[in-house]
Amino acid sequence: MTATQQPIAVLGAGSWGTALALVLARNGNAVRLWGHVPSHMDTLARDQENRRYLPGVRFPDTLEPTDDLRQAINGVRDILIVVPSLAFRDILQQLQPILMPDARLIWATKGLDADSGGLLHDVVQENAPGHPMAVLSGPSFAAEVAARKPTAVTIASTDPDFADDMVERFYSEDFRPYSSSDMIGVELGGAVKNVLAIATGIADGMELGANTRAGLITRGLTELARLGDSLNADPLTFMGLSGMGDLILTCTDNQSRNRRVGLAMGRGQTLERAVAEIGQTVEGMYTAREVRKLAQRHDVEMPICDQVYRIMVQGLQPAEAVRALMQRAPRGESPLAPG
Repeated sequence: MTATQQPIAVLGAGSWGTALALVLARNGNAVRLWGHVPSHMDTLARDQENRRYLPGVRFPDTLEPTDDLRQAINGVRDILIVVPSLAFRDILQQLQPILMPDARLIWATKGLDADSGGLLHDVVQENAPGHPMAVLSGPSFAAEVAARKPTAVTIASTDPDFADDMVERFYSEDFRPYSSSDMIGVELGGAVKNVLAIATGIADGMELGANTRAGLITRGLTELARLGDSLNADPLTFMGLSGMGDLILTCTDNQSRNRRVGLAMGRGQTLERAVAEIGQTVEGMYTAREVRKLAQRHDVEMPICDQVYRIMVQGLQPAEAVRALMQRAPRGESPLAPG
């Protein structure tokens, strides 16, 4: 499929940003891929591939790397933000004075706002009020997307025209986006699954078995649904790609950085060493704190996420967290009942 030639800017030149830029460029879109480190972007332009994160995958001629943010979005209506959640507010603040009046913002960042613990669409509304918004999320490892392995994701927006336009830009024989109007549910799914992946990684690192992993995934999905219910998300969203789909992927495959951090800690490594060995952002480290804030604000019980927070932030030993979860009082399994 050949998409529109109107340029689109992709902000964030890590593995996920580069993979999505590749999808767009292969579809005939003129893509400006921005990164904030000049030396990294110079290397991408010279090599015509991202050898650090996606070695061996050549850039199409329509993909242009740049470290100049103003140049990247000059004359561009549609902007895809793919930076870590810690940098999301900062990039919005940089964009605010230079956005075109009709600019539309879509993001593939999977996390919560580091300052408020809130959802990322609130940050966009605060810093770019009036601009159409969308979020892309779902079960998708960057390396597999770059290698053209079949992938399905969700693009959610309260603006149906924007959602349809983004589906058209991304749709190809190996990348299938589905549209949704539930931005809250899609954002929550992409954020909370990273915390739960750390939990299943820890359990597998401790060799607790398949029963434990299945229990954590299932009860973790229940925690996600409870939080979504408190924020008026569509409960069916959590049964879809950006809910159950992304949760299964991230909790069970070692391509997940969050799962790998958990595996290392379950085997006795320190958090610092585990993160250093991965060498990229591990969103769940930060999201554990933010999910806890959000859950407390809405009086939602999320015991698995809470134990991950205690391990990652307070230094609780994984064995103590397992004991705390298993010694909770018995109760019914109703999905929206307290945990």
